[in-house]
This record gives sequence, C-alpha cells and structure tokens, in this order.
Amino acid sequence: MKEDSAKQRILRAAEALFAESGFDATPTSRIAERAGVPKGLVHYYFRRKSDLLAALVAELPDARIEPAVVVVPGDLAGSLRGLVRELDRRFNRSLALSHLLWREADTHRAVRDALAERFQQLVRQVKAVIVAATGGELPVADIDSASGLLARAVSHRHATARHSEDGDPAEIDREVLFIAEALTRGQ
Repeated sequence: MKEDSAKQRILRAAEALFAESGFDATPTSRIAERAGVPKGLVHYYFRRKSDLLAALVAELPDARIEPAVVVVPGDLAGSLRGLVRELDRRFNRSLALSHLLWREADTHRAVRDALAERFQQLVRQVKAVIVAATGGELPVADIDSASGLLARAVSHRHATARHSEDGDPAEIDREVLFIAEALTRGQ
C-alpha cells in the first residue's frame, strides 16, 4: 500500500513540476525531491521520464459517455448540450493536467498521439449521440461532418479554457444549436 502512495506522490510531483517548468526543464531528481522519495524509486516506477508523461495521459478522465446518459430522443440540440455539459464536468476535474498535456504535445509524440486518439474518441461520442437522438435518419456524411465540427469546438474550448474566465458557455451553446439546426433542417 505504501508503494502505491509513493507512486501517486511521484505522479503529483511530476504534474506540478512539469506545469511549473515544463517537461524538458524538470529533472527526475527534482521530482523525487518534491515527492519525498529516493530518485531510484522514480526510476523503479517510471523507467524513463517520458513514461511519467504517458502515466499522466492515462490519468485524464475517461471521455467515453454512454449516449443513453445524455440523449433525449428527438431532441438533438438538448442531447448535444447534455454531452457538452458532461464533457465539461469531466474536463474541469483535471484542468491543470489537461493543459499541461496539451502544451507538451507540441514536443512529445506519445502525448500528441494519445491526445489525437482522445479527439477521435470524442468524434465517435458526438456521432453516437447524433445517431441516438435522431434515430439514425440523417445522411452519414452530414453526421460525420457535424461530429468533427462539434468535437473540434469542444476540444478548442477545453484547450483554451485556461485563457478565459468561464469558457463562454453561451458560445458553445450557439455552436451546438447551429449544428443541430443544420442537421435537422430538411427533416
């Protein structure tokens, strides 16, 4: 049990130091010092410093949301709003970690690849909600386009949330409404 807490202390120390100084400027000796563990223990749990980044990516909250949790059949805008609210709720639990990882994605391929996969997962989430809310009656190409657009809007909002006071919920709501109306306009 004590080893698990040491591992968590190492991860929390790495997260804080990477956020303060960046990944490349943070030696493992500082991580060990901040975590209150011997430097060898850092390497016991994380063979390379980049393994710490991979472990932090794995700690991002699960973005998979069952469509049944947010879908209101026949109400596409309401369903997409519910999805965005739930994604925001989960994102807000790991705000600092998310920002750290988006910043490190510029120079670390493993982080970039993991975040790219999370984006594709988000696109699939949006698509599943659109299909469930509309009964799958819309053209696949339109669903694919709308899913990509909303996923990009949500991702951009989350990536830049630290630069705004409230993330402007009215703006994302307008985008959700625009996409829902565009998709259902001919039905």
